[in-house]
Amino acid sequence: MKRALALAIGAPVLLPATPAFAAGDIGGASLGPLWAVPFAGMLLSIALGPILFHRLWEHHYGKFAAFWALLVLVPLFLFRGAEASLGVLLHTALLEYLPFIILLFALFTIAGGILISGNLHGSPAVNTAILAIGTAMASVVGTTGASMIMIRPLLRANDDRRHNVHVVVFFIFLVSNIGGSLTPLGDPPLFLGFLRGVDFFWTARNLLPETGFAVAVLLALFYVIDSVLYRRDNRLPKLKDPTPDRDLKLWGKVNLPLLAGVIGAILLSANWKPGVAFTIHGVAVEGQNLARDLILLGLAGISLWLTPRPVRAGNEFSWGPIQEVAKLFAGIFVCIIPVLAMLQAGRDGAFAPLVALVNHADGSRDTVAYFWLTGILSSFLDNAPTYLVFFELAGGNARELMTSGALTLAAISAGAVFMGANTYIGNAPNFMVYAIAKDRKVKMPSFFGYMLWSGGILIPLFVVQTLLFFR
Repeated sequence: MKRALALAIGAPVLLPATPAFAAGDIGGASLGPLWAVPFAGMLLSIALGPILFHRLWEHHYGKFAAFWALLVLVPLFLFRGAEASLGVLLHTALLEYLPFIILLFALFTIAGGILISGNLHGSPAVNTAILAIGTAMASVVGTTGASMIMIRPLLRANDDRRHNVHVVVFFIFLVSNIGGSLTPLGDPPLFLGFLRGVDFFWTARNLLPETGFAVAVLLALFYVIDSVLYRRDNRLPKLKDPTPDRDLKLWGKVNLPLLAGVIGAILLSANWKPGVAFTIHGVAVEGQNLARDLILLGLAGISLWLTPRPVRAGNEFSWGPIQEVAKLFAGIFVCIIPVLAMLQAGRDGAFAPLVALVNHADGSRDTVAYFWLTGILSSFLDNAPTYLVFFELAGGNARELMTSGALTLAAISAGAVFMGANTYIGNAPNFMVYAIAKDRKVKMPSFFGYMLWSGGILIPLFVVQTLLFFR
């Protein structure tokens, strides 16, 4: 039994022990494709677990993440040595995972302390305005923060209408996904790019035309659809409004300057270079990044201290979502270590066929392939690690990608953020919005029913965007 277990753990390697690897170097060119199995298993678990075995997943998702992570860590230490394995693990934890999860924690905590009470009448003009405001907010407070702040006011505004499913569907398109494409705060893939060296304002400068076009088309289409259905509702007997119209009121205003502080902390880390670093096992944590993370944690603490409890209660705030994200992304960041090493090996690594798929015969990058492949995988798998995979496929050099490779980086960024809207599982806020709407008695479409909406509306939009921006 023990021998079988040892063989199972060592199976991904298919190589003898090689003790000569330096700290942080696990020899990506010599890794076999089976090293990617835990990463694929991790992403498939996240995609299918909540659908196929919801109760089991809800109570044991952390154990799933730990299982897949151990399938990487155990053979990594056995066959690549403690020096190399510990170096790459610390690099991932200190320079990528912790900054990533600290930012999400700060945005989640601060946005969770902002509450909009009251109710408006859900006319086409009002609904379109709410969607536009939520879309603009998404790049400032993140798609998760904007979704949690805006979905309940939108549902209250439309809870006396017979036809309101489309309102939530377009909300997922715009607020939970496309709206977060302009800053690293907006969506996790873009913050991972920021951690890899992409400038804070690069996405706003380079994705504004694509984002503006998508938002304008979707808002105009929504207004037309909502106007038709609104007139149809008015021809039928009125339903009782469970939340009568009353003036809106904003609670938790203390969190607004704290959000500005989050932006300030990110900009500080991008522009202030004190030349101080703290080194742990060869991994240097630069002073500006440590300061950024400490400031973000401090801002989250101030939000918890100053926000009245009834405000968070009104948002049905709980720590469950951020705990789930922290555990699952810990597994993702561990499982992606060998995958990134193989991608960095380029044509010499196990993913040489994938490298060929996103490049023309002359070796130049195929931006259309980058946009669609990043987008298709982001539709069904988590868009943050998908972004990292294609970022590395494109060379992984942020400075080069922001200049001569700008179109490729724009295609990767847009694919990861925009096409997360194609399914309920493409981006974390999608399923959260679905669950809240369903709890409020909105007859939300099934998983495949939602894909009929996205396939009929978003896919043609993305085809047009390809022709306009990525050829």
